[in-house]
Amino acid sequence: MRKHIFVGIDLGDKKSVARIAEDREKSESFKFVNTRRGRQRLLAEVKRRGEGADVVMAYEASACGFVLRDEAVGQTLRCEVLAPTKMEKSAEQKKNKNDDRDAEDVLERIRAHVLAGNRLPVVWIPSMQIRDDRELTRSRTDLREKATQIKAQIQMLLKRFGMEKPSDLGKSWTLGFRAWLKALTESGHLGPGGRQTLASLLRQLQFHEEEIQRIEKPIRQLADEPRYKPIVEALSAEKGVGLLGAMTYATEIGYAGRFRRGRQTGKFIGLTPTSHESGQQSDRKGHISRQGPPRLRKMLCQATWVQVRHDPRARQLYHRLVERNPKKKKIAIVAVMRHLAVRLWHRMRQAEIEMANKEA
Repeated sequence: MRKHIFVGIDLGDKKSVARIAEDREKSESFKFVNTRRGRQRLLAEVKRRGEGADVVMAYEASACGFVLRDEAVGQTLRCEVLAPTKMEKSAEQKKNKNDDRDAEDVLERIRAHVLAGNRLPVVWIPSMQIRDDRELTRSRTDLREKATQIKAQIQMLLKRFGMEKPSDLGKSWTLGFRAWLKALTESGHLGPGGRQTLASLLRQLQFHEEEIQRIEKPIRQLADEPRYKPIVEALSAEKGVGLLGAMTYATEIGYAGRFRRGRQTGKFIGLTPTSHESGQQSDRKGHISRQGPPRLRKMLCQATWVQVRHDPRARQLYHRLVERNPKKKKIAIVAVMRHLAVRLWHRMRQAEIEMANKEA
């Protein structure tokens, strides 16, 4: 029987811990720093111990990305990335949590998978190209959120000083409203501290809005490339989904073919309700899981409200759900979001199939 070397890793931003074990034997701790040199130390130690054996490494997905996995695969070592949301832990494990125990838990998961055939909750690994494309859309989303936060700070500063927008200016953030804000930084209506703070916030807002315009240009260029153009055109056919929304959906999903059916996209995005069923108690639905990329849920929410206003099919579905329970309007909008996510998956998958047929 061939020997196995199992490596469970708790990957931290700096300090990291690996637990290494042979077959069913007790594991040993190996500490390393999450730098290129530190990771190479780990891989060298694993290769030394795994000579003539099957090596299986694993760690939980995190903000550290897939660098360790890429380096391991580059040295012909099997390395899996596990989904943290599917790593069920007992109440005792949650109370007694440290790096060593987390690494040991990962090790036991892969050991049970290899030796006993238990299911391993791995994540889909996007290509380097998709990861790079995501940086653009995610950066644009982050800039938009920061700009919105600065606008809220400006509104709260005005409230603290009792300043109210003149009624003849109309809606907020028009050119007239911005000119009024600029005038406040030079008038005596605010104290020196208030004027300087408002001026600083306006400069920050201008910077972020200019950065948004700059980064939208390469996103539009990316959307026009052959690998995205048919997908973006298909997704943009849905009301409420523009080019930027289509690119966000396309890059976050990555490859629609990784889902066997559209319903799985709702689960991936975190739009499916949680459930609880025990003994004689019937299945009770709770809040949505909120797993997956939050930026994708935000995009779908914005697109859904546009559809409810302008698309007869979405509006009919929304009102039908609201009529059942008028106090649960949020549940109705989430249901419409889920329908939209599934329809977008079908459009993206069909575009991928047509692109593959053309290449063939």
